[in-house]
Amino acid sequence: MDEFEFFFEKPWSDGLPVVIPTEERIAAMLAGARRAPDELIGSVPPANEEATVRAVAAHAVMAGCKPAYLPVLLAALECVLEERFNLTLVQATTSAGAPFVLVNGPCAKRIGLHGGTGCLGPGFRANATIGRALRLVMLNLGGGVPGVTALSGFGGPWRYTFCCAENEAESPWESYAASKGYGPQENVVSAIPCEGPVHVWDDASQDPDRLLVAIADMMSALGGGNIYRQADMVVALSPQHAGVFARAGLGRAEVHGLLMERGGRRLGDIRRGGIWRGEAGARRWPFPVDLEDDDFFVPAVGDPADLHLVVAGGPGAPATLVMHGMTVACRAVSRAFEA
Repeated sequence: MDEFEFFFEKPWSDGLPVVIPTEERIAAMLAGARRAPDELIGSVPPANEEATVRAVAAHAVMAGCKPAYLPVLLAALECVLEERFNLTLVQATTSAGAPFVLVNGPCAKRIGLHGGTGCLGPGFRANATIGRALRLVMLNLGGGVPGVTALSGFGGPWRYTFCCAENEAESPWESYAASKGYGPQENVVSAIPCEGPVHVWDDASQDPDRLLVAIADMMSALGGGNIYRQADMVVALSPQHAGVFARAGLGRAEVHGLLMERGGRRLGDIRRGGIWRGEAGARRWPFPVDLEDDDFFVPAVGDPADLHLVVAGGPGAPATLVMHGMTVACRAVSRAFEA
């Protein structure tokens, strides 16, 4: 039997061909990380099979990773296995959530992890294969099989791979990792549970107040989950959009504050549809809401720590991506790693 067809006939693939994980290839992959092959990273829910460094390396081979990518993959897996991230729920969700893996630091540049033009699309091996390897671990060790334990009604291409670097070189501000307290020479991976990206295109606005209108509107979309409940949210500004704010003298923290302030809806608008559930649903908000006042402003993100402001994508794109969160039960995790 053809070796590639053999893997297709087993429940070991994401539907795409895999690189056969021979002993020689696994050994070469293990050389990319200074960690013992039998070191246990953790048990991957919901099947709770053990993920050793060797097992993760085998999946890195299958996904097409280079050995230099292995430290990033191991760190990403450690993030999603933290209790705070709640991988069990992310695996089993009926929505289309997935771990968005964001990488900061010198390692990203060294291994070619891309944060610029097309960073969430095809053409970049590190982006494609690191995210894919994490998904293969979730499938094979975690048992996140579509229609069995993974119950997402539609899925989405971001459930194949959802990984990029921040575009630190073309950002007007300090990095996302620096905003979380990490140093400029630290390698940092963040895993953020969120839905797929929604495009906000605005090539007309040249001042912050005008640009904020469309971004805030998408943040608080009545078809998204954030306006009805507490959850993480990613707002990824292109360098061009970030530049509109920077030229007006606004730093990252100030833009973050404006997004918190503007991203939201009147209670009367929220009542009109979506997953509004009246007083019972309102109790899910982490802040008091006057249910008698239709003009009461309800923010899309209740806690500033839940809004993840990133600069990514190409400098010629007047665009921003908004990624709605999943639920208060699944939270973002960041950690420094050695590479």
